[in-house]
Amino acid sequence: MSLITHGLNHVPLHFVYRRKSVNNQHKETFHSHLGIEILYIHQGRGTMIVNNNSYEIKPGMLCIFQPYQLHHLQLEYEDDQCFERSLAVFEPTMFESYFEPWPALHAFYNYININKLPYPCIYEVDESGLLDRIFRNMHEQLPTLSESDRHEEESLFLMSVFRVMKQAWNKQNEQPAADQGRRRNYQVEHILSWIEANYKQPFRLDDMAGALHLSPYHLSHLFKEATGVSITEYLITRRIHQAVLLLTTTNKPISWIAEEIGLTNNSYFCKLFKTHMGITPHQYRKKWARQG
Repeated sequence: MSLITHGLNHVPLHFVYRRKSVNNQHKETFHSHLGIEILYIHQGRGTMIVNNNSYEIKPGMLCIFQPYQLHHLQLEYEDDQCFERSLAVFEPTMFESYFEPWPALHAFYNYININKLPYPCIYEVDESGLLDRIFRNMHEQLPTLSESDRHEEESLFLMSVFRVMKQAWNKQNEQPAADQGRRRNYQVEHILSWIEANYKQPFRLDDMAGALHLSPYHLSHLFKEATGVSITEYLITRRIHQAVLLLTTTNKPISWIAEEIGLTNNSYFCKLFKTHMGITPHQYRKKWARQG
C-alpha cells in the first residue's frame, strides 16, 4: 500500500492516456492531488473509497477528485484483469479564464472545483466514445505542440472534457439512483466516518469498538474485508495525508503538526512520515518550498 500526494511542479496539466497496470501493480493505493483530477477508467475492477463511502470500480467510470481529496483504490487482478485509465490533473485557477465566455460551462467548472460534490463518480459516461476520442486527440497532439501553443490546447482539451462531464452529470442526476455504483456497507461507512471524526486523537481499538457497538475482532475483520487494508494502516495513511496538507499550506512547527494528527511523540511522527513518504517532514517542506 502506498500514499501518493502529487503536486503539479509548475506544469499546469498532468496528462495520461490509457496507462495500464498489471500483475498487482498499485493494488492498494491512497492518492491525493493538489489540483483537480479527472480519472476515466477504460478497464478495471475493484473498490474505491472517497468521503467515507465505497464505490465499485467499473469500466466506463469517470471519477472527479477535488484538490487534496484523499481517495483509496483497491484493485482486483484476478483472471488476468488489468487497470487501464486516462487522467488529467490540473490547477483549476490556471484555466478558469478560458471558461468565462460560456456561463453555463463556467458555472459547472466552478461547481466541480469549489462545491462539496454529492458523489465522485459518473458511470457509463462514454457510450459514444467521445471522451476517449478527446483524450486520444490530446495524446496525439502533445508531442507536436510548441511551448507557446501548449497552454491553449490544454485549455481547449479541458473545455471539451467538461462539456462531456456536464452532460453526463446532468443525466445521472436525473436518475433516481444517482449513486448507482455505491457499495452500501453501512457498517464500514460508519467506521470510516468515525475515523474521519477521531483520527486527530490518540487511537484505541477498544474505544472505536465501543462507540460503534461492535467487538474489536468483528470491527477489524469487517474493515479489512471491505477495504483490503487494516484500520491501523488506513488511520496512519489518513494522518500522513493531513500532515502533508499542513506542511504545504501552513508554517506550523513540525511538532505541532504531529500533535494535530494525534501523535504526541515527534520522533515517532518523523520516522512514520519518512517510512511512508521517503523523506522527513522537514525535507518534504523544504522540497515543497523550492518547487513553489
